[in-house]
Formats: sequence, C-alpha cells, structure tokens
Amino acid sequence: MDDDTAGDVEVRELRYFLAVAGELHFGRAAERLGITQPPLSRAIRQLERRLGVPLLDRDRHGVTLTAAGEVLRAEAGTALDAVAAAARRTRRAGTTERRLVLATKSGASHEVLRGLLDAAEREPGVPPVEVLLCEIGEQAVLLRTGRADVALMHRPVDDLSGFDTEDLRTEGQVAILPADHPLAVRPHLTLAEVGAIPGLPMARWPRLDGTYPDGPGPEVHTQSQLAQLVALGKTLLLIPASSRAWQWPEHVAVPVRDAPPITTVIAWPASSRSRPLAALVRTATRLRTAAQ
Repeated sequence: MDDDTAGDVEVRELRYFLAVAGELHFGRAAERLGITQPPLSRAIRQLERRLGVPLLDRDRHGVTLTAAGEVLRAEAGTALDAVAAAARRTRRAGTTERRLVLATKSGASHEVLRGLLDAAEREPGVPPVEVLLCEIGEQAVLLRTGRADVALMHRPVDDLSGFDTEDLRTEGQVAILPADHPLAVRPHLTLAEVGAIPGLPMARWPRLDGTYPDGPGPEVHTQSQLAQLVALGKTLLLIPASSRAWQWPEHVAVPVRDAPPITTVIAWPASSRSRPLAALVRTATRLRTAAQ
C-alpha cells in the first residue's frame, strides 16, 4: 500500500472507528453514532482495506484493538480535531466581522490578559479579541479543535505540544489557604509543608481522559468549586502568584518559596499563518519587553 491510498481515508470512517474503539462493541458504537450496525461494520472493513492492515480483532468474546488499531486510535482524534479546526477557522475568516478568539483559564493571568486586551484595541491590524474563559487544561483542546485561535497557557503545567509559544511572564507560586488556618499568618511555606498540612489535602483535577489521580483531596473540575472548598477549609491549592486575583475574602495567599516557577505564555497552533494572529502575538511580546 502506498501513501496516496492512505490519504483517501475519510473523516466519516475515522469517526466511526473511534466510536468502535471507544465502546469495543459494534452495537453500542452504532447506537452512539445514531446509525444501524451493518453500515458501521462496512465502514470499518472499508477503512481496513484502505489502510491495508487489520484494526480490530473480532471473536465471539467481543472486539479488541490490534497494534495498528491502537496507533490509529491515538492519531485519529488529532486528525479529526485538525479537520474541525480548519472548518471553524475558515468560517471565521469568511465572516464580514473578523475577530480573534483567545482562550484563557478563568481567574488566571488577569493582569497579563487585561494589558493585552487594552494594547490590542490600540494596535492596527488586530481585530476585536473575544475572550473565551475555560477551566484548567481546556485551552489546548480549544486550540486544537479551532474553537480558539490563541490562548494564554502556563508552562510547565499545560500541554503545549503542537503549539508555537512566546513567554510573557515568569513568577513564583502561592498556596491559597483558608483565612482562619494557623499557617495563613506565615510569611512563606515550603512544598513539604504544603503537602503535609493535616486535614487540608490538595484538590484533585481530572486528567485528559476524565479520570482523577489517587489521593485524599476532593475531586474538582471548576474554579468556583475549588474556591468554595478552600473557603470551607476542605482543600488548598498552588497557583501562580498573579492568579490570586480571583481569591475570596475567606482566602489567604502564602508564598511557597521552593515551588517551581510558572511561565505564562501566549500559544497558537504551529500551522497558523494568520496575519491578525501574528499582530496580536507581536503586541503581547512588546508588552513583555516593556515590563522587563
């Protein structure tokens, strides 16, 4: 099989395959897709013929992925995201009112964001910037699927693979504690102290696959949940120092002197050739230079 044949793979076939790979059952996958099972089975067989390799092992016990199927499961999601992103960005480019969508974690990098928006309004060549607020770790998905053109993200905690970036600010971290906690009056803490506070475990955020890491801390998936749990004395968190702009009166921020520094970056898809986006990035880097 040559590469040209592999290039004939259809988006529909990849979507069907991912449904089967996720369910490992043709009937459930067909129900999830809203189709009957026969056309789904035909599409998967056609995909295997196109690629020239078996993707699934089928027997009376069920369906499992072959080694080739595992590779395609890992790659197909990225391919579908790229197609969706291309469609969304093309539609935005074709509208009469141009805009850039900037994704940023709610409550984070507030000073950087405010300065960038103010400067962008004065910068020729930068269209209106729409701010898309999201939760922890969601910026990468929004960029890869084309829901956002650019994002404010954080190294080393965010997934920056496949993106071009420019560093904007590097800073230390603080522990956000309940205001009435005995350690709230300390001038600083260490990571060892933060990890060993009785009755105040770190909150747990979901991984990319939706599962939570093991640990005693509460499971959270929004900033508002986290803020209230801190105020109630149920958890604490580590965040970049500037992100404490969202903290409640019931919170206290204590510097953690040996926590690794966090760098706020402006990130965009490496494949982007957007001139308005390039103008926004130049504006952000000029602000960084002026602040140094």
